[in-house]
Amino acid sequence: MSFYAYMMTNKHRTTLYCGQTDDLNRRVWEHRNHVVPGFTDRYNCEFLVWYEVFDTREEAVARERQIKNWKRIWKDELIEKSNPDGRDLSDTLL
Repeated sequence: MSFYAYMMTNKHRTTLYCGQTDDLNRRVWEHRNHVVPGFTDRYNCEFLVWYEVFDTREEAVARERQIKNWKRIWKDELIEKSNPDGRDLSDTLL
């Protein structure tokens, strides 16, 4: 089983949400369909712009917590490194 740390954004790329999950496809679907009320629902974070894969939940949680404490510019730079066009990566998932 794989675990993921990921970032979602809204249409205008003004808000970033960082999370972690063991099922990225399901979690992206939940964000897009506003299944769970909260931050991503309120700010329409429906676009997956970054993710990393981990072997353990603890690693994914640690990475999520690390990124949540970062400045916005550092998060933008991380996204830019692996996704320079800022495209929605959800279509690359299986």
